[in-house]
Amino acid sequence: MSDGSATTCPPPPTRAEIVRRARAWLGTPYHHQASRLGAGCDCVGLVRGLYREIVGEETEPVPGYSRDWAEASGAETLIEAAGRHLLPVAPAAARPGDVLVFRYRPNTIAKHTGVLADFPDGAPSLIHALEGRGVVEVPLGGWWRRRIAAAFSFPGIID
Repeated sequence: MSDGSATTCPPPPTRAEIVRRARAWLGTPYHHQASRLGAGCDCVGLVRGLYREIVGEETEPVPGYSRDWAEASGAETLIEAAGRHLLPVAPAAARPGDVLVFRYRPNTIAKHTGVLADFPDGAPSLIHALEGRGVVEVPLGGWWRRRIAAAFSFPGIID
């Protein structure tokens, strides 16, 4: 029986709204496994927090993970999880507001993520969480571009 209250979903996001929300996380301290705006997050936590803001509640629990989880498991856990909740995009077609996943070295497991944005001059940037620095926005230069392993869009983007 309904109690008369309606569950509301967030309105469909625009790419500009996703970037605006990601920038609101700038300065959030780095905290391993956390995902709370202003309190702390790691790279996965930044994307998880944005997912909750943009899409709604997370649909699966996030298992605890160590800093070396990717090397220990040998599985593409990050890319697989992103594929369950986000929409795959060709990395070359990624646009501001999309989630990028990175391999630090060729032939290793992908273990870093962030949100593609752009600076006022149109140059691409990356909003991500770094240990020792927290959430920052940096140019998406050649070093980062060469390490993109996958790209995803949040569901329901309207532009």
